[in-house]
Amino acid sequence: MSTLAQIVAGHAATRPHETAFVDDRGETTWRDYDERSAGLARTLVGSGVAPGDRVAVLLPDGAPVHICYLGIEKVGGVIVGIGPRAGDREIEHLLEKSGARLLLAAADRASLASRLGIAHRIVGDDELRYGVDPAGSAAIEARGVGRSDLWLLNSTSGTTGMPKCVMHDQARWFAFHELAVGAGALRAGDVFMSVVPAPFGFGIWTAHVTPTLLGAPCVLTDRFDADACLELIERHRVSVLAAVSTQLVMLVNSPSYATRDLSSLRVVFTGGEMVPYAAVAELEDRTGCAVLQFYGSNETGALSRTTLNDDRERRLRTAGKIIPHMKVRLLDERHDDGDAAVVRDVTAVGGPGIAVCRGPLTCLGYYDDPDANAMLVTADGWMRTGDVCTIDPDGYLRVVGRASDFIIRGGKNISAAQVEEEMATHPSVALVAVVAMPDPVFGERVCAFVELRDPSGDAPELTLEDVRAHLAARGVGKELWPERLEVLAAIPRASGGKIAKGELRSIAADLPDAGG
Repeated sequence: MSTLAQIVAGHAATRPHETAFVDDRGETTWRDYDERSAGLARTLVGSGVAPGDRVAVLLPDGAPVHICYLGIEKVGGVIVGIGPRAGDREIEHLLEKSGARLLLAAADRASLASRLGIAHRIVGDDELRYGVDPAGSAAIEARGVGRSDLWLLNSTSGTTGMPKCVMHDQARWFAFHELAVGAGALRAGDVFMSVVPAPFGFGIWTAHVTPTLLGAPCVLTDRFDADACLELIERHRVSVLAAVSTQLVMLVNSPSYATRDLSSLRVVFTGGEMVPYAAVAELEDRTGCAVLQFYGSNETGALSRTTLNDDRERRLRTAGKIIPHMKVRLLDERHDDGDAAVVRDVTAVGGPGIAVCRGPLTCLGYYDDPDANAMLVTADGWMRTGDVCTIDPDGYLRVVGRASDFIIRGGKNISAAQVEEEMATHPSVALVAVVAMPDPVFGERVCAFVELRDPSGDAPELTLEDVRAHLAARGVGKELWPERLEVLAAIPRASGGKIAKGELRSIAADLPDAGG
């Protein structure tokens, strides 16, 4: 079966001058895409990259990211996709964990690569021109990654420690593509726009996979800006938009929203968090588009989806109907007095229970992390979502809570435990607990409660700015910075001495301007 690289080569032969990508640099044709990725592949061979070697890519969104991904595929390497907003410590962890031998990035990352002893190659327009470094061009002919081979490692938030590396093959995303085409009646004549970073699952299928399989153009932008995105939708007559729900709210709230012609929009794919009904319904009414979503995760792929055949109430108030190809169960996982796990299957009664699944859309597991894999997959082979869900008699799934301690900010899963671990290194912090604070734009924000080491008041007052400066000095990415800090004399405890996070969530929800 054909791979992405082979499909791009086919487009380059049959439609060489048609557009594959539009970004801040201009247009990239299918011929450009194929030849520039082949040029990079030759460069990689000349740099000693062998089949199976991990090659990291750290670039802002745009055609160069996808050219790099395709070039790595052509030499049989494994892509290590790193999000452009990752902090230095996260980048170091992913490079070391994956065993990457080469980093493709901008010039300002050279010192980081050097410190880790990893080869670094600057990537820019000049490095991705035709015929770069022709040495070894014949050597790539016999290389390449098959559909079921390890193809991509990307990161996901963990409940403890640093992010994990999720393993992907192309087969799962080809299967996902078929479901997306069926859900939104997607076709070659569509113009895609993806504003979700490419390394992550949502960005992979909406920018790297589905537009390629359809031979459709995809509009990209280095950094999400609501006004700029609205202008691009109007200019390029975008018909299929991919954005997390927070981005949709920001588009609707933009001052230029009312003045832009958005009538070309036909389908909007969203996900990563609860769909904001009022804002999305207004977008549908104004443009005539239908907002669809898949429910799942980077690890599980999709368990359910909404389609053009669903009415608005089901599209916007449920996570969609269970996908026939996926097997889904609901488990009530509790502990008895002896702290032994007691698991009941509550699928037959519709839950609520933790959704677990298996099928063609799941990932290959975590890379080199047996302990995490043991937590991800049950003993009998079902992959956990960490979400408490219900399934109604018609097969529609609803998410009613999260078993895992995540904050979903703008579609991004932020591990409360990771934030707590980093904040606990501050010399003034004796105890810290992090919970979600409701927010009308981002859905949730990061709220931190702390007890101080010197509660007498003799020590200087701890401020949010102090904590952020401390985390910045440690190289912690901004996504793990708290957005609200509350200093308490004593953090409330539940019976047994554990922190009462339910009580803290209630406090966070009632804070002044908590939703502002």
